[in-house]
Amino acid sequence: MREFSNFIAIDWSGAKTPRQKGIAVAVCGLGNAAPVLVHSATGWSRTSVLDWLKLEAPGNALIGFDLSPSLPFGTNGFFPGWDRSPGTAKELWRLIDELCADDPHLSVTSFVAHPEARRHFRHAKGDCGDLFEPGVGRLRETERRQAAMGTSPSSCFNLIGAAQVGKSSLTGMRLLNRLPSKFPVWPFDDVPETGSLVIEIYTSLAARAAGIRKGLAKMRDGESLDAALAKLDNEPHTPLTKYDDHSTDAILSAAWLRKVSPDPTLWNPPGLDAVRHTEGWTFGAR
Repeated sequence: MREFSNFIAIDWSGAKTPRQKGIAVAVCGLGNAAPVLVHSATGWSRTSVLDWLKLEAPGNALIGFDLSPSLPFGTNGFFPGWDRSPGTAKELWRLIDELCADDPHLSVTSFVAHPEARRHFRHAKGDCGDLFEPGVGRLRETERRQAAMGTSPSSCFNLIGAAQVGKSSLTGMRLLNRLPSKFPVWPFDDVPETGSLVIEIYTSLAARAAGIRKGLAKMRDGESLDAALAKLDNEPHTPLTKYDDHSTDAILSAAWLRKVSPDPTLWNPPGLDAVRHTEGWTFGAR
């Protein structure tokens, strides 16, 4: 596997507000120094993350976004019964961005309210689309693999509850649609010989690799973060002024990317080829 010089982890947010407290960005280079947070003077927004990537992010970087870059496709497509249902993930990004052109802050209100699209989503208590799959909702193949690894992935068609990832992922698809071509997105694009690459990450996989067992509380203090970082052969981190799940997740995930990215098996997991251009894959899912 080719080498990267920098590793970036971005904890994402689907909140409607102009600035999202749930966004955190962490960066590290080669070696074993702990990743550091990148701060925005005015607080991160989804569009400011896009601008930072285009203008300020270090080069030759492996960039992990904690979001799903696509929806379950299965055998019947993203939106069975809708004549505008896209055939690939990149077409899905364009459709969402097009339908949400007037939605500010890369939000996706217009898409989830579309009369055809909304049928597939669980929107609120008592408001569930008639085509939302009963139970947890439809999952991608990579999410089923994550579940087999002991994590608890959620369906992107679920828009409510503490575990919902739908709006976060849909807003992320708008950002992916606007990335310049110098930022290929794996596995929809091939891994370039040089330059940066965007991938999907799931912070729970980094947590498991650092010895944080399922069901334990998130890291909300420096001692817990340093213990997890040590499991990934990192030096202690520079103390933060405030500890929250988003910041610690981003820091640990950047360290995890640096540690595991040379593993060639993670770049070609069984079953990838069948969903490479439709559902995509979470880096680290086996």
